[in-house]
Amino acid sequence: MVYKILPFLEWFKDYSVGKFRIDLLAGITVALVLIPQSMAYAQLAGLPAYYGLYAAFLPPMIASLFGSSRQLATGPVAVVSLMSAASLAPLATAGSAEFIAYSIALALSVGIFQFLLGVLRLGLVVNFLSHPVVNGFTNAAAIIIATSQFSKFFGVNVDNAEHHYETMIRVAQAAMDYTHWPTLLFGIAAVAIMVTLRKINPRIPNVLIAVALTTIISYLIGFNKDELVGLPAVQVPEAQQKIAAFNQTVATINQYGDERAKLGLQLEELLAQEKEAGHDGHGVPSVEQVELRSKIEIVGIHLEEAKQKVGQLRQELRSMKFSAVGEKGNVAFYRLGELPVGSEAYGKIWRLSVGNNPLNVEKLKLVGGGAIVGTIPEGLPKFVIPEVDGKIFLKLLPMAVIISLLGFMEAIAIAKAMAAQTGQKLDPNQELIGQGLANMLGSIGSSYAVSGSFSRSAVNLQAGAVSGVSSVVTSLMVVVTLLFLTPLLYHLPQAVLAAVIMMAVIGLLNVKGFIHAWKAQWYDGAISILSFVVTLYFAPHLDKGIMVGVVLSMIIFLYKSMRPVVASLSMSEDKVLKSADYYRLKGCRHISVVRFDGALFFANASYLDEQVLKFRNECPDLRYILLDARGINDMDASGEEALAMLVKRVRSAGLGFAICGLKGQVIDVMERTGLYDEIGKEHIYADSRAATADIVEKIHRGTDLPEGGCDNCPLTKYLPLEDQENIKKARSKRK
Repeated sequence: MVYKILPFLEWFKDYSVGKFRIDLLAGITVALVLIPQSMAYAQLAGLPAYYGLYAAFLPPMIASLFGSSRQLATGPVAVVSLMSAASLAPLATAGSAEFIAYSIALALSVGIFQFLLGVLRLGLVVNFLSHPVVNGFTNAAAIIIATSQFSKFFGVNVDNAEHHYETMIRVAQAAMDYTHWPTLLFGIAAVAIMVTLRKINPRIPNVLIAVALTTIISYLIGFNKDELVGLPAVQVPEAQQKIAAFNQTVATINQYGDERAKLGLQLEELLAQEKEAGHDGHGVPSVEQVELRSKIEIVGIHLEEAKQKVGQLRQELRSMKFSAVGEKGNVAFYRLGELPVGSEAYGKIWRLSVGNNPLNVEKLKLVGGGAIVGTIPEGLPKFVIPEVDGKIFLKLLPMAVIISLLGFMEAIAIAKAMAAQTGQKLDPNQELIGQGLANMLGSIGSSYAVSGSFSRSAVNLQAGAVSGVSSVVTSLMVVVTLLFLTPLLYHLPQAVLAAVIMMAVIGLLNVKGFIHAWKAQWYDGAISILSFVVTLYFAPHLDKGIMVGVVLSMIIFLYKSMRPVVASLSMSEDKVLKSADYYRLKGCRHISVVRFDGALFFANASYLDEQVLKFRNECPDLRYILLDARGINDMDASGEEALAMLVKRVRSAGLGFAICGLKGQVIDVMERTGLYDEIGKEHIYADSRAATADIVEKIHRGTDLPEGGCDNCPLTKYLPLEDQENIKKARSKRK
């Protein structure tokens, strides 16, 4: 019980100083990959880069301590980061305080769900996500993740559209209008460094080297050029007017938002009062309800109009380009190409930094270089239990469930692959507990949702990690970084983090998965392709792709369950009964051997009767039906009743009926209902060989069947010689 509650104690049964040295080196190696990756994935999740370090602090250690895999490296991963951002986009603006709070609350919700699944031993629930669905979703997610970094790669800013492909069109238009070439060169250089080092030796920390080199170069060349100036310093009247209009419209949006929220609260109070008073109107809304709903709808229309206007103003301000005169700290900005005669330009091209909040007219930020990570708060995150009330929890629950299952599927797939190499025992439910605790306790340390990482787990395994001590070392390295090394990351270009993400998700692309699924079953391939297309089309609403795939998989499963294989059997050269249609075997015209493959239950009970009737119509000389029940592994009340009716109909038509190959659980049902005695013990056989030999002999007793046809009966042709001799003796005795 102690080892069950504290599974990490098993690490130290045969631990040694030599093994600790290996784990120490592996932990440091993984940390060198994790630190830059975590910062990149945090931005993918819509959070400031340093929240990736927070997510890389507690979760790796907690997951290893309470999980069952000794090499699984837990932390920020691409797919979970993208899904976290996509699920919270409708609730708050990316990067805002509300968005950060929701992200942490989502991590807690994911952790609770995973932990409960593990404690209740329900790890098998992930089977609802079939491999074709996951393959289609993962390929689409890889493309979405990679393309979502294009704006940072080209150094442009655009508003997110309703669909991801529309956002990409905006990025392309912005890139054609203005691409910041130094930013693009940094991104391309980072990719080149990582690809080259990976080809030279996969064990080289290519991500860390790319980050270190580009950060140093960024510092030396002054890659980032930002100026904070007052509104009068922008010597472009049109820009000043648009800035004022932008701020006014943002204020209007906030007013409309507050007004709609107040009206919503009034409506809730009115509904509660009417319910307490018992005046529900029998489905007819009161006049007060109609008035409040109308006001909410009108305010909503004004709000949408204001949002469209502010989006247009933001785009116009971002597209403006300026030239600058002066020196750092004392700069005036003019429209590009309209500098005063005789003045010397400061920098090349400047642009106004515009976000979702009102612009501070006393400190307008103008950008003359590339974007960098900037200031990262030093020290560990604050340890606070996230506030999650009932309403927030219900909002987050649907996406928390999907993220929980997808994240766990990714983690357990990686853990199984490593366990196959190391030979260690893996417990999926214990892994769920470990992942759940990692997300729950991680959220207390300001972490967003995390999962097992394929790339970092591979690094951990290649480095020779023998226990979870390596993950503990990784977490401690992140602590050192947070306490002492964050100033070194100030000049890290955002384009390099984008390159890190793009390189990481290349491994998620798996075109062969579509081909493999199609070869296995065409409908699996179709489901995989549809999941891929739907996920791409509806992005960033990624849940729709998963939902469509799961629904299609369930429909196929139910259809196959309702229409299982019902085969007519005949004897093959191998002296076993096989499908006559599939193997093109000649069947007996007097005996029909029918095999039912699947559980006999309410959804398919009538199907067995339909197929037996079809076989009867195809064989006018039919005398006997043998039901081969080897494929029936379960039977409910509907199935038992259908089988009983089949027996009665067959026998009332003057035909014989027997059954063979019954399994224990099916026999139990038949004995409890009396069907076993109704069929008769003498008509129930242990296997098809004994049944066939006995039935072939039975149908000749007192009949005038043509002897020639029976002597060449396909069912006896390949029977063992002993059975054939017994049948011949029985016939001779009758003669």
